[in-house]
Amino acid sequence: MKKLQQLLCAAALTVLSFSSFAQDLSKPVPNDPAVKTGTFKNGMKYYIRRNVEPKNRMELRLLVNAGSILETSDQLGLAHFMEHMNFNGTKNFPKNEIVSFLQRSGLKFGADLNASTGYDETIYQLQVPTDSVVLFNKAFEVLEDWAHNATLDTAEINKERGVVLEELRLRGKNAQQRVQQQLLPFLFNGSLYASRLPIGTEDNLKNFKPESIQRFYKDWYRPDLMAVVVVGDIDVAQVEKILTERFASIPAVKNPKKRTLTEIPSHAGTKALVITDKEFPQNIGQIYTKMPQKLTKTLGDYRGDIMTNLFNEMMGSRLQELTKKADPPFLFAISQYGGFLARQDVFQNIVVAKSAETVEKGMIAVIEENERVRKFGFTAGELDRAKKNYITGIEKSFKEKDKTKSAALVGGLIGNFYNNTAFTSIDFRYEFAMKNTEGITLQEINALAGKWMKADNRDAIVVGPEKDKDKLPTVAKILEIINTAGKDVTAYIDNAATKPLLDKLPTGSKVSSEKTIPEVGITEWTLGNGVKVVLKPTDFKNDQIIVTATSPGGTSLYADADFDNADISNTIVSESGVGEFSTTQLEKMMTGKVANISPYVGEISEGMSGSCSPKDLETELQLIYAYFTKARKDEDAIKGMMSSNRSFLKNMENTLTPDKVFGDTLSTVLGNYNPRRLPMTIDRWDKINPDRALAIYKERFADASDFTFLLVGNFEPAKIKALVEQYLGALPNIGRKETFKDLGIREPKGNISKTVYKGLEDKSSVRLHFSGDASVTPAEENELDALVEIVEIKLTEKLREEESGVYSPSTNGGMEKLPAQRFGIDIGFGCAPKNVEKLIGVTLAEIEKIKQNGADPKDIEKYKAEAKRSHELELKENGFWIGYLAGQYTTNADPKEVLGTMARIEAVSVASTKAAANKYFTQNYARFVLLPEKK
Repeated sequence: MKKLQQLLCAAALTVLSFSSFAQDLSKPVPNDPAVKTGTFKNGMKYYIRRNVEPKNRMELRLLVNAGSILETSDQLGLAHFMEHMNFNGTKNFPKNEIVSFLQRSGLKFGADLNASTGYDETIYQLQVPTDSVVLFNKAFEVLEDWAHNATLDTAEINKERGVVLEELRLRGKNAQQRVQQQLLPFLFNGSLYASRLPIGTEDNLKNFKPESIQRFYKDWYRPDLMAVVVVGDIDVAQVEKILTERFASIPAVKNPKKRTLTEIPSHAGTKALVITDKEFPQNIGQIYTKMPQKLTKTLGDYRGDIMTNLFNEMMGSRLQELTKKADPPFLFAISQYGGFLARQDVFQNIVVAKSAETVEKGMIAVIEENERVRKFGFTAGELDRAKKNYITGIEKSFKEKDKTKSAALVGGLIGNFYNNTAFTSIDFRYEFAMKNTEGITLQEINALAGKWMKADNRDAIVVGPEKDKDKLPTVAKILEIINTAGKDVTAYIDNAATKPLLDKLPTGSKVSSEKTIPEVGITEWTLGNGVKVVLKPTDFKNDQIIVTATSPGGTSLYADADFDNADISNTIVSESGVGEFSTTQLEKMMTGKVANISPYVGEISEGMSGSCSPKDLETELQLIYAYFTKARKDEDAIKGMMSSNRSFLKNMENTLTPDKVFGDTLSTVLGNYNPRRLPMTIDRWDKINPDRALAIYKERFADASDFTFLLVGNFEPAKIKALVEQYLGALPNIGRKETFKDLGIREPKGNISKTVYKGLEDKSSVRLHFSGDASVTPAEENELDALVEIVEIKLTEKLREEESGVYSPSTNGGMEKLPAQRFGIDIGFGCAPKNVEKLIGVTLAEIEKIKQNGADPKDIEKYKAEAKRSHELELKENGFWIGYLAGQYTTNADPKEVLGTMARIEAVSVASTKAAANKYFTQNYARFVLLPEKK
C-alpha cells in the first residue's frame, strides 16, 4: 500500500511539474546575462560580451538596418556600393588607408576585415587584436567612421565603379545569374525584392550620379538604424565607455525617412515555372511553400525550434537513405523547414536529378517521402535517434562553452538586432534541452507535416540545360506531379541494426618503445605490430580529438590501366559501410556518438582521417580497426553510386561550362597530359571494376606496420594507452616493406600559353602558374610564403585599387617534398576580356620590380604583422597541429621546426624577397586565359 501511495504521489508531482512548466512556456526566452546591452539617446544600440577565446582578440560588427530593398530606381546596387566606399575614404582614414592601416596591424583583408550587403541589412566586420592599445582604440575609430564619416569623394566613387563592375562580372555574368533573373520575379511574386538584387545593375553602376549614393548614406546610415557588437577578450566597462564616447554623440536625424518593410505577396494554390539556359549543367526541381516567419521569443517558440530541428534531421536521413539504393531516384535532395526572406519561412524541397529525363522521377520521390511522413509520420526509432543526436550536439557545445570562439557568439546578437529574437546562453540551451527534448512526442512532430506541406502559396520551379528543354517536365506536368504523387505510399520501415560494431574485440599488442619530444609536447609510441603512434595532448578544445593515419604507397603503385580502380577504391568502401553494417545502418548505430573516420587512397599514400569526442575514442578506434579488417562491398549502394556519378559526368560532358573547360585545361596541361591528370570521362567510368577497386583497397590496408597514427586533442596518453594498444595494436602486420613510386609527373618546362574560348558572357579568367625544382627547407618555405603574400598585397593594390580592373586577385603557392622537391605559385583573377593583356602586363611588371629591387618595405611590414598574428592563433588550434605533424612525419622532418617560425618570419627582408623572386619566378611559366566564344 505504501509503495502504491508513493507511485501515485510521484505521478501527481509529475503532472504538476509538467503543468507548471507548460505555463512557463509562455514566458520569454532569457537573453544571455553575460551580454551587456544598451541604447543611446540617438537610437543606436550596442551589445558587449567578454569571451576569452581566442585570447587577445575581439570581434567587432557594425550593423546597419538597411540594404538594397531600400534603394530607389536611381540607386540600384548602391547599398552594396556604399559598403565598398566605406573602405575607400573616411574622415580619419583617407582613400584606402583603412585597409592599409589594418594590414600593417596584422589583419588580412577578406578574412579579418570585411563586409556584406543583403536585401535588408549591411554588416561590417573586424577581428582585432586586443593586446595593442593603439590598434584597440583605432578599431573603434574605424567603426565610428563607417557609421557616419564616409567622405564619398567623387573621384574615389568613380574609381570604385570598376571594382564593383568586376564583382558583378565575376559573380553575376553566368548561367546561375541568368536563371536567377527569371526565377526571382516568379518566386518573389512580383514584389520589389525581384528588382533589388544587392549587386545592382550594370547600367546603374556605370552611370549613377554621386548624389544618389550620398543620399542613400544620409537617409539610411543613421544611429537609430545601427548597432555595434563587441565580443572578445575585453573589459566590458571599458568598451562601454569607448562606445559611449564615440557613438552616443552622433546626431540623431531629424524627421528621418521611414524604414519601410517590403512584403512578398501570397498567392493561392501552386504556381510552376520551367527555366532553361545554354550553360546550366544540372537538372534541378524545387518546391517552395512560403509561410509567415516563426520568431523565437517565448520558451514555447524555443521548444518549437527543437521540434523543427528534429523534423529536419529525420527528413534528411530518409532522403539520404534513398541515395543508397541500386537505382537512386536523384543525385541529391533536401526537404526541410527554414528561414526565407521578408519575414517569411519556407518549407523547401530541392532535387538534383540524374538527368533531364529523371527530373520527374526525382520530384516524385521527394513528394512521396513528404506524403509518407504526412500520412504515417515518423517512427519512434527515428525520433529517438534524432533526439539523441540533438542532445549530443548540445552537450558538445556545453562542454566547449569556455573554448567557444568569439565569432560563434556574434550571430545571436545580430539576430536580436534585426529580428528581435533572443540571444541565449549555452547554459540555458543545455538546461532547456535536457528538460524538454525527451518530452517532445511523436504526435507533435508528425503534426508539423500537416502544417508545412500545404497547397497554398507554393511555387515549383524546374531548371535545366536548354538543349534538354523537351525532356524536362512541362508546367502542366509539374502541377500534375505535385497534385498526384504520393497517393499510394506505404509506411516507412526502419531498418536499424542492433548488433555491436565489432562482434569480437581484438587483443592487440603492447607499446614496445616510447619517446618524448617535450619541446612540442609530443609522445611517440611504437606498438608490437610496428604501428607508430604520435600523441599531442592539448587543452584547445574540451571535447575534441583529431586522428589521422598515413602510410606510403597509394595509387602510384598501380599501373595506369588500374589507376581509376585504385583512385575510387576508398569510395567503394565508404559507400558500403563496414562489417555487417551498411552506411545507413552504421549511421543509425552511431546515434548519440561523436566519432567519424574516413579512409583515403591518395597518389603517394593511403590513410585515414577523422575526429571524435574523448568519451567516444573507443568507438573511433573500433571504426579504424573495422575499416582495416572488415571492408565490404554493398552491391546496391555501389550500383547507385556508379549510376549517379555516371549521370553527373554525362551532364557535365553534355553541358560544358566555361569554368569546367578552363579547369580541365589547367589540370591537363599542368599535368603534362599524363593520363592520371586528364578529366574523368564516361568511357573510363564505365570501365571501373568495383571488385578490383575493393581488392586494391584491401591491399593498401593489409599491412599497418608502416602506418603512422597521429592523435591531437584533449586526452592523457597514460589513460588512453590501453585502448590504443587494444585496437591499433591489433591492426594487421605482414611485414611488408614498400614506399611510393615517383611517377615523374611534372609541370611542363619553359614558357607555355593556352587560350580557351568558351562562354556566352563578356567575361574572362586568367591563371598564371610558376613552377620548378626547389630545395625544400623551413627557411625556403617561409620565403616562398612571404613572397606569395606580398605579391597578393601588391596585386590587390595595383589591379584592384589603381587599375579598377579586378575584384579580388588571388595568389597561392607552396612547396612539396614528395614525390619530388618542387614549388608552385598560382596567380588568378577575373576581368573584362579587353583588359586581359593590360592586367597580365601589370602583374608581370610588379613581379619584375620585386626581382629587381625586392619587396616594398611597407608590404614586408604588412606581411610580417599578418603572419605573426596568424601563427599566434594557429598554435592554439588542433587542426593546425594535426596537419603540421602529419606533414613532418610523412617527410621524416623534425617536429621541432615549428619553434623557429617566428624567427623565420622576422628574417624576411628586402634582400630575401628579391632573392626569392629571382628563384621562383624564373623557372617554368604557364599562362592560361579564358575568353568568350568567338562570334
